Amino acid sequence: MDVLAGLLDGPRARGAFLLRMVMEPPWSVRIEDRAPLCLMCVTRGEAWIVPGDGGEAIHLRPGDVAIARGPDPYTAAGDPATAPRALIGPGGVCHTLEGEPLAQSMRLGVRTWGNASDGATTMLIGTYQMDGEVSRRLLDALPGLLHLPAGAWNGPLMPVLDDEISRDEPGQSVVLDRVLDLVLIAVLRAWFSRPGAEAPGWYRAMADPSVGHALRLLQNDPAQPWTVASLATACGVSRAGLARRFTDLVGEPPMAYLTGWRLALAADLLRGSDATVEAVARKVGYSGSFALSTAFKRVRGVSPQEYRAGGHQAPKPDSLPEPQHSSR
Repeated sequence: MDVLAGLLDGPRARGAFLLRMVMEPPWSVRIEDRAPLCLMCVTRGEAWIVPGDGGEAIHLRPGDVAIARGPDPYTAAGDPATAPRALIGPGGVCHTLEGEPLAQSMRLGVRTWGNASDGATTMLIGTYQMDGEVSRRLLDALPGLLHLPAGAWNGPLMPVLDDEISRDEPGQSVVLDRVLDLVLIAVLRAWFSRPGAEAPGWYRAMADPSVGHALRLLQNDPAQPWTVASLATACGVSRAGLARRFTDLVGEPPMAYLTGWRLALAADLLRGSDATVEAVARKVGYSGSFALSTAFKRVRGVSPQEYRAGGHQAPKPDSLPEPQHSSR
């Protein structure tokens, strides 16, 4: 498993928010849902994404894709000069700027929402709602808003997502989660591989024979009692040489990288499973719950139990449309 695969393998979409938005100008929607990541693709017409920090707006045409990294707000609009007419908050809660609910009045069908069923612009939107800590290293490597034109990435799965998003079949949410994951992987590979890309050190380091091998070993077997010496032996290089080159390419020493990876895995397991702290500790390479708790609190400022207790969000009313289930 390479590093990108490892970062994407843990916090896969689980009940991701997926929507087809159909709009007729003038339109503008302010998004303040604080979701960690949202992927948007225009399939018809055009749209603008305006970051909330005053950064440069991006223009999306058919086949273009954008990723907005939370929790910062942004606006999607037919024209960047159009003032927002709707606001989407945490949990998909949608209302006018005056607070009037819009979820039902703008429902156009299964996972379809907008102001006109035959609107000039159609966007596919996929939002990861859970802040999976395994992906934090990945999210930190992304800009607040990225844009890939249609010709800059290979998007054969986008028509699949477009076809599946409005279906109401058994197991449909799982199908959509997996298709969204595949689309996201395709976009991120294209983003990091584009000419002149400022890819993170861990991504560039994968091409190095010794450091890339070391990264794969740490990713694949974090529970192993690794030392720099044992890692160097497994890679067939000297201890000093591996430590120096790893730090130069990745930006941190091998054991610091391993600690971060172990704690990220532990964080994801704490929020995504019912495993005991003891079991989580041993799974990620700590001798027991005390050792994990000490490291976890030192790095994250809270104990594993406190972190787990704060990991769940209550569902919100008046949210954007969920599937309209059939009676079969």
